[in-house]
Order: sequence, then structure tokens, then C-alpha cells
Amino acid sequence: MNYHFDLPVDRKHTDCIKWDTAEPDVLPMWIADMDFKAAPAIQQALENRVAHGVFGYTQTPQRFYEAIIGWWKKRHGFSLHPDWLLPVTGVVPALSVLIRALTAPGDKILLQPPVYNHFFATIAHCDRQAVQNNLRLHEGVYGLDYDDLERKAADPAVKLLLLSNPHNPVGRVWTAEELVRIGEICMRHNVVVVSDEIHSDLVYQPYRHVPFASLDHDPALQSITVSSPTKTFNIAGLQAAYLFSENESLRKQVRYMLDMQEMTLLNPLAIEALVAAYEHGEDWLESLKTYLSANFAFLKDFCSTHLPQVNVTPLQATYLVWLDCRSVISSSADFADKLLREQRLWLSPGTLYGTAGEGFLRINIACPRSLLEEGLTRLKNGFKI
Repeated sequence: MNYHFDLPVDRKHTDCIKWDTAEPDVLPMWIADMDFKAAPAIQQALENRVAHGVFGYTQTPQRFYEAIIGWWKKRHGFSLHPDWLLPVTGVVPALSVLIRALTAPGDKILLQPPVYNHFFATIAHCDRQAVQNNLRLHEGVYGLDYDDLERKAADPAVKLLLLSNPHNPVGRVWTAEELVRIGEICMRHNVVVVSDEIHSDLVYQPYRHVPFASLDHDPALQSITVSSPTKTFNIAGLQAAYLFSENESLRKQVRYMLDMQEMTLLNPLAIEALVAAYEHGEDWLESLKTYLSANFAFLKDFCSTHLPQVNVTPLQATYLVWLDCRSVISSSADFADKLLREQRLWLSPGTLYGTAGEGFLRINIACPRSLLEEGLTRLKNGFKI
């Protein structure tokens, strides 16, 4: 089937955060939503469910779990047991639950900036302390600082590591070897790894996503994974996610907190969307990844020709490109504000993801090519003095 990603989406009559908060002439390329309609299979499943007309309290059916298990087996070669799975209303709410369930106020939580901004926010909201194990940038490619991780994990107050796998915003796909080293360090110091794998399906050839839970038994056992089809299929507003862990003790602690916060029931449309995505969305996803890869190639060519002062970080996963502008800007926040004010282009400043992001910008390329070209043209104009 042919899928048409070049067609613009009508921005009228929507409460989508990405569009609704922007003035009509602003081009929003900041938040991690796509400017594409969801896969036809998802749309049809939702239409069928709406036609039923009854939207009462809904138990999570067995096919919800079967769809997740089948997807991870087929896409990532990883066998999940149904008992390991817990449905949740979203990845960020799940992170909040995990932090509250597995740590106490004042405890410390490791994270690896520049990293997803909600990691910082959720830690703060839970009255915990963030400890930063900054990534290393070498010749344009990000890697892990194991020595620093070892030192900081050795602090008895450090209880969790929030791992972005694949990494947002730098687009890295962590290898099995890298994940094993993380797991070994955390095991030595009794630090639980919480692996956020929401971008695991948006990985480009020749790279391959490695689920943290698929590692050798001991590191995997001391971990919990959170994921969702919402980024992959552009259905974040439906709020369907899940977490899984082989560790029964960790699951019991988390389930108790989920029950306390009344977060165990999903809405019926979320269930239908997840099942349809995982059972019938694979062809659409492969077409999407082909289109996104071409968009990234277009961006690289554009920057090479028109913005040689901007270094484009290699994109191994996600649709979020990390632009190194350190040679030409001194403040990411000031420059992003200037772009919005003068060029009507809304990008994310690198400092949103920690001080390690100073001098960088994040741009979302999950949009029709014409919009990407317009955004890059506005970016180019923003650099003119």
C-alpha cells in the first residue's frame, strides 16, 4: 500500500499542543509529535470502536498483552511473558510512578544529559535529586562516560538510572556492549535501571534496537522498561503505554503505586489503537522510516550547502535531529527565542535537555518535505546578521 507522507495535515479544528499553542504563521518543529496522520489501520479501528457507542469503564483485554508480546518478538527478537506487563496511561506518568515506588524523597536519580527534558521535571516533581552523568561528544558522535557513571552510582543515595534507549535528543542507538557496561555498573551499586524505550521502533538501518531487558540475566533482572506505540504511530493523545520487568519484587512495588494513583485502567480507544498499531501497522511504519530517512538526508544536504557552520549529529534513531550550533551561537535559549520572534520558527533550545545542551538546537523532521524545507530556510535566515 502507498502511504502519502507528503500531504499537509489540516491544522484547523484541533487541540493538538504542537499547533494550538502556536500563532498561525509560526512553524512548530519542537515537540515530538509528527505532522502525519496515524496509520489507516489505527483510524479504522477507532472508527469501528466509536461506532459501538458505549464507552464505559474498560478492562484491559488479553489481546492488548498479546499484541505487545507479538510486536516485541517480531520487531526486536525479545520474548516477553504476559505476567511481566503492566498497562499505564503514558510513559511520563509511568516514570513518575516508578520514581515514587522505588525511591524515597531526597533520594538521587542518575540521568545522562543532554536528555529528555521530562526526566528532569519528573524527578523534581517527585522531590528527588537529579545526578548528571553527561554524555561525551567525540568527533560529532555521543558516547557514555563510564568512569563518571561508576563514581556517581557508588553514592548510596543513588537509587535509579533513567536511561533513554534509544537516546532523545542525540539520536544514539546504544549497542549491547554499551548497555552491558551500564548494567554491570548499576548492579555493582544496587541501582535499578529504568529504560525508556519509547523510540525503539524508530531505528534506522544498519542499527538495531537492543532492549535493556534482553541483556544477560542479572542486569536485565534489575531493570524496568517503559514503552509505547505513541511516538511510532503519532497517537500520543490517546495515552496508551505499558511497562514490563521480569523482577517480581519490582513489579509488586510498582503495581502497588499504580493502584494508589488509580492508573490501572486505560480508555477503550487507547486499547484499540495499540492493538491495531502492533497488529496491522508494520507496513506503514516501514514506509514512515523510509520517508524520515529521506528527510534526514535532505536536512544534511541543506545544511552542508547553506549552513556549513552547523554540524548535524548522526541520526541513528528518532525523528529528532540534534544540531550543533556552538560555533555561531552563545545561548541556545536566546537564539531559539530569536528564531521564534523573527523567523516564526519554533525549535527546542538545547539547554531544555540540560546544561550539556548549550549551543545546540533540536528540530523535528517528522513532517512533509515542503514544511521541512520551509523550516530550514527560516533557520538559515535566522543566522543572517
